[in-house]
Amino acid sequence: MAPAHVLRAIRRPSVLLGTPVVVLALAAMLVPLGYVVSELISAGWSSAYALIVRPRVGDLLLNTVGLVVVTVPICVALGVGLAWLVERTNVPGAPIWGPLFAAPLAVPAFVNSYAWVTVVPGLKGLTAGVLVSTLSYFPLVYLPAAATIRRLDPAIEESARALGSRPFGVFVRIVLPQLRLAILGGGLLIGLHLLAEYGAFAMLRFDTFTTAIFEQYQSTFNGAAGSMLASVLVLCCLLLLIAEASGRGRARYFRIGSGAPRPAVRIRLRYSLVPVVLGFGAVVVLSLGVPLWTIVRWLRIGGSSVWDLDAIGTALGQTLAFACAGALLTTALAFPVAWLAVRTNSIVGRVIEGSNYVTSSLPGIVTALALVTVTIKWFPAVYQTVLVVVVAYVLMFMPRALVSLRSGLAQVPIGLEESSRSLGRSNAATFVRVTLRLTAPAAAAGAALVFVGVATELTATLLLAPTGTTTLAMGFWSASSGLDFAAAAPYALIMVVLTMPVTYLLFTQATRATGATSSKELVRAV
Repeated sequence: MAPAHVLRAIRRPSVLLGTPVVVLALAAMLVPLGYVVSELISAGWSSAYALIVRPRVGDLLLNTVGLVVVTVPICVALGVGLAWLVERTNVPGAPIWGPLFAAPLAVPAFVNSYAWVTVVPGLKGLTAGVLVSTLSYFPLVYLPAAATIRRLDPAIEESARALGSRPFGVFVRIVLPQLRLAILGGGLLIGLHLLAEYGAFAMLRFDTFTTAIFEQYQSTFNGAAGSMLASVLVLCCLLLLIAEASGRGRARYFRIGSGAPRPAVRIRLRYSLVPVVLGFGAVVVLSLGVPLWTIVRWLRIGGSSVWDLDAIGTALGQTLAFACAGALLTTALAFPVAWLAVRTNSIVGRVIEGSNYVTSSLPGIVTALALVTVTIKWFPAVYQTVLVVVVAYVLMFMPRALVSLRSGLAQVPIGLEESSRSLGRSNAATFVRVTLRLTAPAAAAGAALVFVGVATELTATLLLAPTGTTTLAMGFWSASSGLDFAAAAPYALIMVVLTMPVTYLLFTQATRATGATSSKELVRAV
């Protein structure tokens, strides 16, 4: 049991840290949600009730819930299964399969839809939504699951096999329970993506709350009707958060002592080796091969005429500027929020963390319209400026940084920080020399995820970007929505090429994060 002074240090954050974090978290939560609530009040409760109980809302609810209920378990099963096969079996080419399974994060979901609609023109509805979503988002489970399996002590699994358990039994009873963090965190991110995604489902002609909200604002600018739909969407997000928090509970995972770090003895697949390799190949072809082949095909059809170098160069430069600024600011602001969530072990910390997930679950257009309303009324000087666009990115992509930072902070042994302070180091020096150094890989992974998200963001950028701004996603959507798929192909290709190295960095950082602490005491706090 930890000493009393350690527990006090964990549970009592400094006022200097807690106050600005609480203020920022409340501001982040209240701006979009306040906009939705104000629209509800201005519409009147009778009108709001009439708008919510429409048959149309029931159809959207069925589509959205069905999408989440079907897609998340498939992504979890696929991501965990691939991670275990790569990390624990003798499948050939394991160092290559890992980056390939992380690479689909570099292909935006709306580009995946663009590819599949080209290959199968009649593809639409729930089946199409599940297919595209699974191929786009399963890496969000694969990456943390593979990192966790790589860190597990193989002696436990070997002992179970020595006692007569078969490989599948060892996986179910020993490995799977220790993947709870990876499964819940990845599943939550996937669920939030599904709630907020617009472009992919619009191309597939699959109606969800987000597509309906966008169409409502785009066609009639009916704030009340759109806000009613947004309020139901917020409720769906709260249910996801409650389910994830219930699954996490207050469990802690400890490894006492440094142990004897060594690679696990890989399980021989024997007769199932060929089917596994074929399955691996099918996943890569469906998630990477189809979109890349489609992009190359449209580039060949369009020829040199689709390469408007001036327009593409401008879009690339502005995308890089937005992505770098969004990644750095979001990660910096996420750090104190993650610190409170992990180290205070309090309801306040969890509420502050959860508020960011609620905000990010709103579709980009709702967050954007909230910021438009706030800036016009109270901060007209910053209306339609780059600052407002970056703030929108922070609100939308904070969970990407939070999930990585929360995991990284949970793995920093508190005893090392206490030892540093007992040797005369100040709190600031301890933070820089111990905490920040050990969480740097997790921070880099979170920043990489935010970079990818910003570089491919569409809806909020369309509404908030200053006049003359054109990002790669905006250029792609402008061409593809006009059915000029050939003109959209260069923008799609550059988005994939731009985010692919960052996705690989994300994969390597996840590997380093586990390897760097494998010989030390690991504390996994949830």
